[in-house]
Amino acid sequence: MSLRKSLSIVLGLLMFLAIAGCNRQVFAQAATQTDKQEEQTDLDTQLFLLVATNQQVDDGKLPAALDAVVKQLRTSLPFKNYRLAATLINRVKNDGRLNLKWIGGPLDTSGAVTSTSPSFNEFRVNNVKLVGDAGNVRLVRMEGFSFGVRIPVITSSTVAANGPIAPVINYESTGLNTDISMRESEPVVVGTLNIGPSGDAIILVMLARTAQR
Repeated sequence: MSLRKSLSIVLGLLMFLAIAGCNRQVFAQAATQTDKQEEQTDLDTQLFLLVATNQQVDDGKLPAALDAVVKQLRTSLPFKNYRLAATLINRVKNDGRLNLKWIGGPLDTSGAVTSTSPSFNEFRVNNVKLVGDAGNVRLVRMEGFSFGVRIPVITSSTVAANGPIAPVINYESTGLNTDISMRESEPVVVGTLNIGPSGDAIILVMLARTAQR
C-alpha cells in the first residue's frame, strides 16, 4: 500500500471521528437544552369536584371541557343528576408539588340538616411531571395524588329542656390516594367518593396542560 493511500485512509478516519464527536456534542447540547426547557415549564392544573345524586334537583351548567367525561359517567354510573361543586385552578412548576386546603360549600343535596354545613377539603400532589410515552404523546404524571374531605354526618340527637330535638353533627373523613398519568389537556376521572346516607357521590376529574406564558 502506497504512503499516499495510507495517509488518505488515516485522514478519512480522523475526519469521521471528528464529525462523530461533533454530532455527539450537538446531541448532548440539544438534550441538555430540552431538559432545561422542561425544568422551566409550568403546568396549569384543574381539579373539578362533581356531585352525583339521585335527588330531584336540576343539573347545573357544567364546563364544556367535561362534556365527554359526563357523557361517559351517565352510561357507567347510575346517577340521575350531576352538578359542579368546585373548580380548583392552580399553576405548578414541572417536576414540582402542589398542596392546598379550603373550606367548601355543602356537598349533600338531600335537604337534610347537613345540607347547610360546609365541608373541609385538602388536595395534594407530591410530584407533577410532564413526560412523553413511546408514541411521542405528552403525558402528565401525578405521583402521590391525594384528596380528602371532612363531611358533616348526623350521629345522634339531643333533647334540650323544653325544646325541640337537636341533631348532633360530627365531621367524618373520606378521601383517596393514588398515582395517575393522563394525556395533556384531556380530562380524566380520578375516582369517586361516597358522601353519606343520601347516596350522593363526589367524582374527581383532573385536567392538566402546559401553561401559556
